[in-house]
Amino acid sequence: MAPFTCLFPLLLLLLFLLFSSPVTHSRTTPQTTKTTLFDVVSSIQNTHKLLLTTNHHQNQKGHQQDEKHSSSSSSFTIELHSRATFQKPSSNDYKSLTLSRLSRDSARVRAIQTRLDLALKRLSNSDLHPAESGTEFEFNELQGPIVSGTSQGSGEYFLRVGIGKPPSQAYLVLDTGSDVSWIQCAPCSECYQQSDPIFDPVSSSSYSPVLCNAPQCKSLDLSECRNGTCLYEVSYGDGSYTVGEFATETVTFGSSEVNRVAIGCGHNNEGLFVGAAGLLGLGGGALSFPAQLNATSFSYCLVDRDSDAASTLEFDSPLPRNAVTAPLRRNPELDTFYYLGLTGISVGGDLLPIPEASFDVDSTGGGGIIVDSGTAVTRLRSEVYDALRDAFVKGAKGLPSANAVSLFDTCYDLSSKSSVEVPTVSFHFPGGKELPLPAKNYLIPVDSVGTFCFAFAPTSSSLSIIGNVQQQGTRVGFDIANSLVGFSANSC
Repeated sequence: MAPFTCLFPLLLLLLFLLFSSPVTHSRTTPQTTKTTLFDVVSSIQNTHKLLLTTNHHQNQKGHQQDEKHSSSSSSFTIELHSRATFQKPSSNDYKSLTLSRLSRDSARVRAIQTRLDLALKRLSNSDLHPAESGTEFEFNELQGPIVSGTSQGSGEYFLRVGIGKPPSQAYLVLDTGSDVSWIQCAPCSECYQQSDPIFDPVSSSSYSPVLCNAPQCKSLDLSECRNGTCLYEVSYGDGSYTVGEFATETVTFGSSEVNRVAIGCGHNNEGLFVGAAGLLGLGGGALSFPAQLNATSFSYCLVDRDSDAASTLEFDSPLPRNAVTAPLRRNPELDTFYYLGLTGISVGGDLLPIPEASFDVDSTGGGGIIVDSGTAVTRLRSEVYDALRDAFVKGAKGLPSANAVSLFDTCYDLSSKSSVEVPTVSFHFPGGKELPLPAKNYLIPVDSVGTFCFAFAPTSSSLSIIGNVQQQGTRVGFDIANSLVGFSANSC
């Protein structure tokens, strides 16, 4: 009994300490690693490597396009290399490149917000009906290449495709925030500079103008009938636009050919497309490329923004088994955007004290959060961003701070560091599912000397956007048939 008598006071003390400890209100996610290692040196080296890329190097690789088959006979991947005519960064200063990129990104966000605002203002005329082309597309796993557009002077990602018969090779901007696909066409009333020769529909045997009474023409937001054929106009709210003839054409991905795809043949174009010949619309509307293919799913993986490596865009391939999935939601007032079922965000393992309703579409069609390939930096409603930034600053209080840069208000001077531990930032989805982000997806260089910024930004709009900086290195899959979005890390 003596040993127990000695232990009894100790047990009472432990119980007292346990029940008298202050109650905390933070919600901790036990499965989350609280910190993530960030490789500072590697990131800075990538900025120097990008600026040292020469046109001679691009010339050596320019016209190579190797097709590599996977273990499945029904799938293929096309390697994409830099082209001789693509522009290297106009400045040898990485900070100047960053500032111009962020300026274009702000214009992109304004365009998305304008698109949503206009849709909500014309609810009575916003119904789009699926195009009834009467054409069946037969293919298995259709894939195409994706490359970072940063070194081309643009923040978007590009896809290499063939247009027409015989196919004319062209780089198209990959855009999940648009439905109408288009290319610049001769004769040009007004065209911006692109890396490839401008497409001439006269040279293609498969080019066919869309008639005014065709379902594709009726599905356009803005159209006009001239001499029996359909004219289209798409403007992006940031001053960018394309105007021309709507037509059906053959689109080629490597050795796979898709016929009678409705695209715009733009004779008057202007905007922030820099180098690309046009745009491939991957949105959720009736005229988007996936909708015209009757695709049940598609996925893409975006390479590092400062990399000249390639990845793929794939159609009708299943989500990887390791994918972290979230509900794919739609806005009944605008079917273009892919809304995500997000329940919360955590920093350092602790969920932020923000209501789930912060990410929901409201009864008027406003609000919600979308996944967008064309926006670079994730935008969050101001109150959500403030909570996220404050939690990150608290968790990274040991890091030396630096001045704000452009839209980034939280920056650090890591010039004397080789690597640092930073708080882990994670997205949370229904069912307790979690997607921790790599540190390089939220702490990015803004110059070549060691200044890094927290790569999120506030928005005064009710709409939030998950941008491509946060998506890079992750395969993002849209399972349209099952209304799921899947995220698979390190699957490029």
